[in-house]
Amino acid sequence: MTPSQNVDTTTPYTVDLEVDGDSKPEIDPMDPLDELPGEVEMSIFDHLEELRQRIFYSLIAVVVGVVGCFLAVKPIVQLLEVPAQGVKFLQLAPGEYFFVSMKVAGYSGLVLSSPFVLFQVIQFVLPGLTRRERRLLGPVVLGSSFLFAGGLVFAYLLLVPAALKFFISYGADVVEQLWSIDKYFEFVLLLLFSTGLAFQIPIIQVLLGALGIVSSGQMLSGWRYVIMGAVVLGAILTPSTDPFTQSLLAGAVLGLYFGGIGLVKLVGK
Repeated sequence: MTPSQNVDTTTPYTVDLEVDGDSKPEIDPMDPLDELPGEVEMSIFDHLEELRQRIFYSLIAVVVGVVGCFLAVKPIVQLLEVPAQGVKFLQLAPGEYFFVSMKVAGYSGLVLSSPFVLFQVIQFVLPGLTRRERRLLGPVVLGSSFLFAGGLVFAYLLLVPAALKFFISYGADVVEQLWSIDKYFEFVLLLLFSTGLAFQIPIIQVLLGALGIVSSGQMLSGWRYVIMGAVVLGAILTPSTDPFTQSLLAGAVLGLYFGGIGLVKLVGK
């Protein structure tokens, strides 16, 4: 080719690569839902620094929530004493009510600060999530929050009164109902938060289904084991030993499990 010759570089052309006599198949473009729209190149030290900052902000939020609840702990204590109508609480050791107040403020402050802590967790993991995973993030977080709150309400309105009624009626003709305030709040707080955690079952099911680990049919096929597990879970999570309270929690767990199967089936898994 001589320098005087002109070459038209604007005309598109294709090159076919032959592999064993056959044309190389065209590669399909990546699914847009599997892209990482927020991907940012960061070193391991940058990730650790960001993690340190988010943990620091979360701890500050928890401390602020606990201190705020401690300053207003009396109405919270009175609210939690409502299910134990007709029972007189005693302080059996010096400072017992003070430590109970700290315990109540700790649990309450953790609940109040949990949205901010959850926000920090989401901000940390968000750049590493694909578009498909981000579409699940909102419903999962919102559903988890509502289910935890529903578990607290369910325990406060049904489980705690049922358990206390059993204990009060069982020894009504033998002993006078004078309870240690520390033991009472240990019982109530444990029942409230264990129930709130148990109500996360549908969220776990949706995540397992969305990730393709377990299908709705597989979840339904193991219903016998689920019933047995719900009974065992009800016996473990309820501090009381009465069968009625355990049956209430086991029934709620079963309802949540089969409701979770419906949700997984609804999303086509």
